[in-house]
Amino acid sequence: MNRRLRYFSPLMLSGLIFTNCNTPNQNENKKEEVQVAQRVQPVFVTDSLAHDSDDPAVWINPQDPSKSLILGTDKDKDGAIYVFDLEGKTIDSLVVRDIQRPNNVDIGYGLQLGDRTVDFAVTGERLTSKLRFFSLPDMKEIVPGGLEVYEGETGPEFRDLMGVAIYTQPETGKHYVIAGRKNGPQDGSYLWQYEIISDASGISLNLVRKFGQFSGQKEIEAIAVDNELGYIYYSDEGIGVRKYYADPAKGNEELTLFGTEGFTKDHEGISIYKLDENTGYILVSDQEANQFHVFPREGTAENPNQHELITIIKTSTLSSDGSELVSLPLNKTFPKGLFVAMSDDRTFQIYRWEDMAGEELKSIK
Repeated sequence: MNRRLRYFSPLMLSGLIFTNCNTPNQNENKKEEVQVAQRVQPVFVTDSLAHDSDDPAVWINPQDPSKSLILGTDKDKDGAIYVFDLEGKTIDSLVVRDIQRPNNVDIGYGLQLGDRTVDFAVTGERLTSKLRFFSLPDMKEIVPGGLEVYEGETGPEFRDLMGVAIYTQPETGKHYVIAGRKNGPQDGSYLWQYEIISDASGISLNLVRKFGQFSGQKEIEAIAVDNELGYIYYSDEGIGVRKYYADPAKGNEELTLFGTEGFTKDHEGISIYKLDENTGYILVSDQEANQFHVFPREGTAENPNQHELITIIKTSTLSSDGSELVSLPLNKTFPKGLFVAMSDDRTFQIYRWEDMAGEELKSIK
């Protein structure tokens, strides 16, 4: 297959799009060779963390995108959420420490708290089985100490939080958090989805569903939500990427399993570049190979759940777990958005989207 990445202008600030029955494998009979470009270099590398970088997220400043923030978890029993500017410099006043092994982090927008509306970050505190919520951009904790999840689970590592992702239902404005864990059942209830209930005094969680197949081979950490199209994607490490509806009212049917061939070992971080409300790319980390497999966000004209490999992008990351994409202009360095990915050297690497997409984009005006 020789399909190349294409490009359409990202949505401008007046129309922001923010980037949390089995179908047969779509790539099972696909034997065409995929072109692999040369290794891409980041424009910035963040300051080093104290222990172990794991997962990034990006908060878009709606008043001034150039002042947006990159958040990244430091995965340790004495862990933290680091906060960086768009050049990767640590903003010490915003770093939140004393979080017990935070794995993933995600961002939500427009949470109503009494008479005020806040954007927020959420991370999973693995050693306490709690979700920790922080308002943005000040990084003040909304519920001191966090909110417990996976209550009642007794299996080995069944309460060890790993992945987190936020879904905001467009019609109702309801916010949900999807939680993954180190280990779990193989009966289609691996992921738990909670509605975030908020009032003037803070927030609470209401469990609305348990869903998601698990192969039992490794674990499920990487979770991504396509808010506009209403899908949840997650990496069943060593198997592929599974896709479900994000709206719990639409049921727990697995829509597809893709990316089952061509990965060196572990499927990891998932991020989505949105060309418009319906099209774009899904990037999935091929962790041990230091590269990302690219799939069409929209599927095919005949089947929106048919995600066939487009290309592979080699990066300079080392054994990358988490990643995030921004699909809109931020500043002169990132006029078409950015890609940020964890690197296993206690840093996060920051790339221009044009560099990720390749030479073909640079000739398009």
